[in-house]
Amino acid sequence: MIVVTGATGNVGGALVRVLAEAGEKVTATSRNISEADVPGGVEHVKADLVDAASLRPVFDGADALFLQSGGASAHLLRTDEILDAAAKAGVGRVVLLSSLGVATRPDSASHGVVGLAIEEAVRGSGLDWTILRPGNFASNSYAWIPSVRAERTVMAPFGDVALPTVDPRDIAEVAAAALREDGHAGRFYELTGPVPITPREQAEAIGAVLGEPVRFAKLTPDEARARMLDFMPPDVAETTLEVLGSPTPAEQRVSPDVENVLKRAPRTYADWVRDHIAVFR
Repeated sequence: MIVVTGATGNVGGALVRVLAEAGEKVTATSRNISEADVPGGVEHVKADLVDAASLRPVFDGADALFLQSGGASAHLLRTDEILDAAAKAGVGRVVLLSSLGVATRPDSASHGVVGLAIEEAVRGSGLDWTILRPGNFASNSYAWIPSVRAERTVMAPFGDVALPTVDPRDIAEVAAAALREDGHAGRFYELTGPVPITPREQAEAIGAVLGEPVRFAKLTPDEARARMLDFMPPDVAETTLEVLGSPTPAEQRVSPDVENVLKRAPRTYADWVRDHIAVFR
């Protein structure tokens, strides 16, 4: 049985579906999960990553674990306690959803320092481990839904800075492979899309699928920061702006890891848009 934490998120939700379609027995967990969040036949249990005790019953009968790094709550994660409980229950394999920022910005309090501590806990757990380090998510475009619906406009800073945006489904499929197959233990996978793409080009891609123009409107860094602070801690917002505006060569590099694991090219941003266009109409 495979336990999927963060099962209502963009990656976790996709992973639950991939595993269920493959015939795996899955227990999906998140803080507010409900029956509506999972496919038929998938067990769902409410549990909180920052409360290791709430996860202990979930691990009964499990042999593999997909562990989210905690997002904005990562600094509250008791990773050692979670992994200890998993190991005692018989879990032998863990796949961690980390972040490319752990490697590219190791001195960042929000991206590197906390993320590295979580990775080190996983590596020292005694379990077979695989660590996924995705870059910029295609699903970050959900932030543009209101303005695209109302004004056919994408508003973002740094309109001509390109990053290789990754589809969360590709992350989920790599995670599924690492959870189900041998040969992935002790591996780090950097997960990106097939080509760098700018926010301006993303607006054009959304417009092409909608069949009508979508305008790009550039935000200043201060305007973007103010919007981010509605749903991000200040340190996360600052580092995110740095990545978006002044990415390192490593953050702009296209990784071969999705293709190497899945034996196919990564999905493009346009692929992601076509499959999610209903939310922008």
